[in-house]
Formats: sequence, structure tokens, C-alpha cells
Amino acid sequence: MSKTKLFYLKKGFRLRNRSGLKAFIEIIFKKEGVFLSELRIIFSSDKHLLSINKSYLKHNYYTDIITFNLSGPNEKKLDAEIYISVDRVRDNAKTNRVSFSKEIHRVIFHGALHLCGYNDKLKSQRLIMRAKEDEYLNRYFVH
Repeated sequence: MSKTKLFYLKKGFRLRNRSGLKAFIEIIFKKEGVFLSELRIIFSSDKHLLSINKSYLKHNYYTDIITFNLSGPNEKKLDAEIYISVDRVRDNAKTNRVSFSKEIHRVIFHGALHLCGYNDKLKSQRLIMRAKEDEYLNRYFVH
């Protein structure tokens, strides 16, 4: 049974190849040396993510993704949630002139990489994160 669960709060949105995606996400964690207990990915709206951003992070702005590591400090297996705004991803795909499919997968892999310990606050970190996202996007869309 998959350790990755997908939840759809955004009406009218469903990913294709869900079982393949879940298996690939678990490959990312394995390759990065992170033991996954359970990962929940929740696809939602701008409004919902803004509410989470305000409540939990004290940020008053839209974002495409919010990632929560829910594991305790001494736990060896990762328990986490990734919230994704389908609205924001759609807008970013248009702005960046990429397909929605590529952008939604980039954001999903971005969240997984955060949970594997990658950061993106500094320019040098963003470059590493982007290279990892590209690596996994290329692997995912090749097979």
C-alpha cells in the first residue's frame, strides 16, 4: 500500500496517473535517504492556502505550496503534509510559460525536496533546489 495519499479539496481537479506519481514520490524519498511513514498531499485553492499561511505561518500572501513536517524530533520516519494551491500553480504556469502538468509536478517535487532537507531561502539554495526539481521532472516525464 502506498505511503503517499492524495486529497482533492479543489473541485474539478484530479491528477492523472496517480498511482505512478505516488510511486515516483516514494522513489524520491528513497533516493534522498529519507524514510517515509506517510505523506498527505492536499490540492486546494488560493483561499484555503492563504488561510493556512495566515494561521500557521503568520504570512499574509498567496503561495503555491506549504509543507509541514509532522514528525517528532526523534522519529526516524517522516510523517508530513503538503498543501498545494491549484489556482496559484495554474497562474504560475501561465506566467512562466510552461504546461500546467509540468508546473504541478515541479511543485509536488519541490515540497518533497523540502521534506528531504533542501531549502530555498538563499540564491545558492534555490539553484540546488531547482536543479533537483529539474532532475526529478526529467526522470518522471521520461518513463
